[in-house]
Amino acid sequence: MKKDIKFPQIESVFVSVVREKDAEQWRVYLLNRSDKNLDTVMVTSKGYGVKGGEEQKTSVLRHMIPKIEPGEYALIEPIDEQVFHLNNEYWVSFFIDGQLYDKKYIFVPETIIKENLSYIDELQMEGVLHQ
Repeated sequence: MKKDIKFPQIESVFVSVVREKDAEQWRVYLLNRSDKNLDTVMVTSKGYGVKGGEEQKTSVLRHMIPKIEPGEYALIEPIDEQVFHLNNEYWVSFFIDGQLYDKKYIFVPETIIKENLSYIDELQMEGVLHQ
């Protein structure tokens, strides 16, 4: 049954973790660089990993965004630097023209660091962009 469901590749939707300009706060955004609307966007976020030999995990959070228009972005959630040592996973599902799209974006431990920041035009801020 699952083999009959088509899951097209996602090429122009990105998740980015950015540092706010005037503050030391970090936020997670979903960017729509496609030429189509993203409808009924569902995002599940969680963190998990091991530190000091002990398993750690965060709460699972769920977010719903009704629509993200072409070239636009939406705030998913704030994120605390204290979880950057974990795998931070964002499972994104949405519809384009009635077709379901689905992708996991995982920021592996210690990838959200100053050396990996790049300028993100849409947000006019620096961040780590996951493709």
